[in-house]
Amino acid sequence: MLRPWNLNMEIVRGSSTPIHIQIAETIVNEIQRGRFLPGSVLPGTRELANKLQLNRKTVVQAYDELISKGWLTTESKRGTFVSSRVLMVNQSSKVNKPLFMPISASKHRLSVEMLPDDYINKQANPKSAVSYLHLSEDIPDARLIPYPLFSRAMRHATNSLTRNNKLHYSDARGSIVLRKAILNMLNMERGFHADLEHICIVRGSQMGVFLAAHLLADADSCFVVEQLHNPLARETFKNCGAKLLTVGHNEHGIQIDALEKLCINHPVKAIYVTPHHQMPTAVVMTLENRKALLKLAERYQFVIIEDGSGCELDTHKNMLPSIASLDNNGHVIYVGSLSKVLAPGFRIGYIVASAPIISYCASDISMIDRHGNTMIEAAIAELLHTGEIKRHISKTAKIYQERKAHLMHLIQTELNEFCTPMQYSSGLGIWLDLAAHIRLDLLIQDAEKQKIILRCAHYYSENTTASGIRLGFAHLNKDEMTSAVHRLKDVFMYQSKIALSA
Repeated sequence: MLRPWNLNMEIVRGSSTPIHIQIAETIVNEIQRGRFLPGSVLPGTRELANKLQLNRKTVVQAYDELISKGWLTTESKRGTFVSSRVLMVNQSSKVNKPLFMPISASKHRLSVEMLPDDYINKQANPKSAVSYLHLSEDIPDARLIPYPLFSRAMRHATNSLTRNNKLHYSDARGSIVLRKAILNMLNMERGFHADLEHICIVRGSQMGVFLAAHLLADADSCFVVEQLHNPLARETFKNCGAKLLTVGHNEHGIQIDALEKLCINHPVKAIYVTPHHQMPTAVVMTLENRKALLKLAERYQFVIIEDGSGCELDTHKNMLPSIASLDNNGHVIYVGSLSKVLAPGFRIGYIVASAPIISYCASDISMIDRHGNTMIEAAIAELLHTGEIKRHISKTAKIYQERKAHLMHLIQTELNEFCTPMQYSSGLGIWLDLAAHIRLDLLIQDAEKQKIILRCAHYYSENTTASGIRLGFAHLNKDEMTSAVHRLKDVFMYQSKIALSA
């Protein structure tokens, strides 16, 4: 078995403790400390003997001692491993180290509920007879990625960059070739009027939101979010010290009159919106509201942080122009991403704003990231230039439209008595208003018993009376979606029985 790393250990020659005992005690101590986990492969006796410049028999003696006591196991032709039987010993011997570092208490951080839960671990558990399904995620289906084309683009990028010695630190705003490719997409298809000094590459839309918040927020600034909103954006603004205000929204988007009242009574610095598919209700903001919001920004001198990530796959029939494309006075910071087009693992996002804003963002990026993934950026740029990503968008948009129609059919036939879907929605999710007898406080735990993960209205707001859930459909094929809806129906029926018996 290939062992790519040497095992470094200290022995004391001339000690009263025999060397084979030193080796055995060192391995036991490292197992108890957690350095060697159950199943870890140890070097062969000849390899370790050479490393320590010992007679092989000494190492064999130490290993035999550990095998006889159950610390190690050996498998013919495979090697020597830390025994799985030591797991309990390993766990019981671990001691939590006290926190002595002076962590700043003034910084707002994510709550436990906001951190990634154990869904991924559950999903990866081979002992689970039934897989967990995450119904609230509006992520794309990575199985649809044209991986042969991407592999070819990665090969081209690797060959070109290494042969030309281009894998060094570069522009913090991102590679020129990718910025040009994204600008071409934005200017041609979405009516932007931007050039290279107006764009920088980031590691996804969330990084873009953080950079915008870090740039704008201070102790006295007020940021506005909609009543239901992207929770990570909310927590980001808090982390940067902003005071949060909320404004209502309806089937037309943000309530402009209510926002103006906030501007009159508070020093609003910025507002965060997702106009292409409101998070989480998926409502599309009307063109009239977009223009009115921009006029308010000009009147009260606040910044609009427009999150347009995923709008390439919007299922709305007529894509409306982004607020940024309507902006002529530098009031909009546009955050976009290719995560919904490809997959979140590619980590390609971008910010479009005025040249001074981009310069400030580049400065902040240099302090936390220095520069991005040059090979990924070059590969994505090639796929954009050759039109492969455009073809991928066209193909997947049709598939997601079919999946949305399938989900709507399932909701109407299976869940009609329990919920009502929001109409005129777009994006990769559907919002369901729940019947009065469905208890949100119990819904998540009841759903987990059916091995589905849900996110309810309170996840998207700190103060709301809304009773609803968001269902994401893009990452599930029709069979998975059908299974998920049947499980959700069981949850609703269980709650209905409890309501009737109360």
